[in-house]
Amino acid sequence: MKSVDFLKAVGGVVAMVVACHTYAQASDSTATGTTATAPAANSKAAKKENRTLGKKVRSALTKGGVDVSKVNVRAHGGAISLTGTAPDNDQIQKAGEIAKGVEGVTSVSNKINVKQQ
Repeated sequence: MKSVDFLKAVGGVVAMVVACHTYAQASDSTATGTTATAPAANSKAAKKENRTLGKKVRSALTKGGVDVSKVNVRAHGGAISLTGTAPDNDQIQKAGEIAKGVEGVTSVSNKINVKQQ
């Protein structure tokens, strides 16, 4: 009987320690200023920057004479991903080179395929 009471007491102490530890971690995150709304604001700004960069790359491809009617341009933090199809291999190579030359582009993943006739 004494061992059962002892185990109950130990269990209560363990539960209290876990609760205090969890509360301390939650308090630390609010003290450093990290809240749930901060990432959302940064996320909106990042999405806007990605859209703007994607439009700049697509515009540069068009001005460079690349047929972009079947090409998708995706931007993520300066990394550009080109997918879709092009009429020939020269257009694919040209698209990659033009995309690399756009200001703000850090890397280019060129996954454009030659359109099958």
